[in-house]
Amino acid sequence: MKTIYKGKTKDVLLDEATNVVHLFFKDDATGENGNFDPGSNTVGGSVEGKGKVGLAISKYFFELMEKNDIPTHYLGSDLEQGLMKVRNLTVPRLEFIVRYFTAGSFCRRFRLEEGIPFNPPYAEVTLKDDEMGDPLVTERVCIMKGMLKEGQFEEAQAVVLKVGEVLKKELAAMNLTLIDFKIEVGYDENGKIYVADEITPDIWRVRDENGNIPNQIDCAKMILEKI
Repeated sequence: MKTIYKGKTKDVLLDEATNVVHLFFKDDATGENGNFDPGSNTVGGSVEGKGKVGLAISKYFFELMEKNDIPTHYLGSDLEQGLMKVRNLTVPRLEFIVRYFTAGSFCRRFRLEEGIPFNPPYAEVTLKDDEMGDPLVTERVCIMKGMLKEGQFEEAQAVVLKVGEVLKKELAAMNLTLIDFKIEVGYDENGKIYVADEITPDIWRVRDENGNIPNQIDCAKMILEKI
């Protein structure tokens, strides 16, 4: 298969014979100097088997989203090969963020303590650009840059908030409190919005029963035992 994009934790592959797109889940994890952090923009190291674990978790949550009438790009998976078959969508370089409690960069940005609840949830959208530090963007900027068409920004945010409600409920059943998450969306030739990329501990922060915030590696182990 032809590699059409190399990401930090996944590569996008195209089967040129069938024109089918796959995501390859790698063993790399974001963080710095061996310390793992899902909110980081750099690769902090690799953990053997992480990719397949992430794929298994994504499979579970994408199928859960579909059961809740949330459209996703997920079409199937090959756990042995670490491959997810996905819809061929236009995926703008944006991250849709939903916050239920203050944490991470939000606290640093506004000099707030961690753990302050948001009600309703606080939604943000950032441009995926490491050199620019992933700046916040508005609907007007997305349209000006040709990343989204009129109306897609609001549609995407509505879909992402639905994802959050399903995700929050499912994680609560596992005794985990969702702090925040970031996710990508894509759209087809008709402009319809789908949830894209992955749904794993690489995209969220949670708090366990003891008030600890596990890194994405430890969180994935806990999740895998419960699904």
